[in-house]
This record gives sequence, C-alpha cells and structure tokens, in this order.
Amino acid sequence: MVEKDKNTLYRQIVETVGDAVIFADRDGIIRLWNRAAEGIFGYTEAEAVGQSLDLIIPERQRELHWKGYGKAMLDGVSKYGSETLAVPAVTKDGERISIEFTINLLKDGEGKVLGPVAVVRDVTARWVREKELRQRLAFLEAGQTTL
Repeated sequence: MVEKDKNTLYRQIVETVGDAVIFADRDGIIRLWNRAAEGIFGYTEAEAVGQSLDLIIPERQRELHWKGYGKAMLDGVSKYGSETLAVPAVTKDGERISIEFTINLLKDGEGKVLGPVAVVRDVTARWVREKELRQRLAFLEAGQTTL
C-alpha cells in the first residue's frame, strides 16, 4: 500500500471509529476531534479544535489533570497507554458524564513529545447501572426488603 493510500485509510479510521479520538498539543490545546467526540461531548470539530482540554474537564478535576498532564509532557511517559483511565467529564450542555480512555504520547522524529492522543468511550450508562446495583446490594445486605 502506498503512503497516500495509508494516510487516507488512517484518516477514514479515525473519522469513522465509534470511540472519540482526541489529540491535544503540549499546551493542552485540542488539535484533532473526530465525529465520535462530537457525539459524546456535543461540540463540533470547529468548536473544539483550538480550545483547551478544559472544555471537557470538570472544574474540580482540572488542577489534578494539569499536574499529571505537565508531568507526562516533561517525562514523555504515560501509564495509561495500556491501562484504562476512568474519569468524569463534562459535555457542551453541562452534563457530567463518565468516560474511560487510553492515552498515548505522540512524539516527533527526535523523540520530543508532540502531545497526547486519547481514545475515549462514554460509559455513563454502565456507571449508572453499576451504581444502582451497588445501592441495591447494600440495601439487601442491610436486611431491608423494600426500596
């Protein structure tokens, strides 16, 4: 396969995959935002690209996020390439959702970090079901028979 065909294939995969694919530069500015990201977070590509990742990070999580982000940019290492990270996020309409994602650092030819690419999935429905099950279990363990 020639390079041009590979690049077209890669672009089509990123645009049609069911999970959000988000790339941000070293400063945390969104540079790539696919259709699935639009569906999960509610922002169009035009609205998201050029904005800070704060766009989708809840206020309470920002300090911790940027501390880890800065460390990853300096060290060039992220443990979440193979481990899934579960965190809250916020949508365009202000709704809090639960997401899981993996993150890998992209580097240039000299090994300098360009920024992270994250593959993100909305797991809100599953999180709600699990929370309800935990509550039901606690209720039953307490010996109660009716909700």
